[in-house]
Amino acid sequence: MCINHIHTFEGKPWDSWGEEVKRKWDIPMGLGEPARNTIKGHDLTYYLNILEETRNRTLAECRKRDDQWLMVVDRHWGWDPTNNYCKWFHVCEHESNHNGQIKFLKSRIPGAKVENG
Repeated sequence: MCINHIHTFEGKPWDSWGEEVKRKWDIPMGLGEPARNTIKGHDLTYYLNILEETRNRTLAECRKRDDQWLMVVDRHWGWDPTNNYCKWFHVCEHESNHNGQIKFLKSRIPGAKVENG
């Protein structure tokens, strides 16, 4: 489970999750050189599995919620009050960008199948 799930679906304040989640997600979420050094070196399937698992959980959780949930305002968000719609729109922008990056990288691997979606 990713930290966006914990924050928005479970309603926990940002950075209030346990040490196990922090160990898994804090460095990749921080980006930069530490993230590159920590997350690189796995085969393509490793990264695609994490993406698929996270996407499946996101879709399952979103199916349980309505438009009213999207409009719930978080007054303690880091860059001003915002709502779940804004938070998930931001996540979707990132996922779309990374999906394109993955497709590009897969297209450069001999014999790799590049799928839509």
